[in-house]
Amino acid sequence: MTGNEPVERVRVVLAGSSPDPGGVVLARALRDAGTEVVHSDRAQTVEQLVENVVQEDADAVGLIGADPATTARLAGRLADRGAGDVVVLPAGADPGEVVRGLRNSLGRPGPLAG
Repeated sequence: MTGNEPVERVRVVLAGSSPDPGGVVLARALRDAGTEVVHSDRAQTVEQLVENVVQEDADAVGLIGADPATTARLAGRLADRGAGDVVVLPAGADPGEVVRGLRNSLGRPGPLAG
């Protein structure tokens, strides 16, 4: 490594209504940890969200305010689409726990960039 290689940032798609306070806190925590946060419209179906995640080449996806059944369905559809390695963030989790869990899942003990 020469130190001139491009930095690959972790990309997370967050789907949920923008004014949701939990979503705002989570997005900020992820951004502060060096993650690229892509906001997605909540009004889409699980299948549309899966397409969005695949198109964005995301490392993780979170559904703000989703029930566990919807989150499980999302994980299943991602696996069906060949994107089973995408981390599905738990709804309602503490943002600090999400960042730590994402680091562990992706094998990145430090910042989520590079």
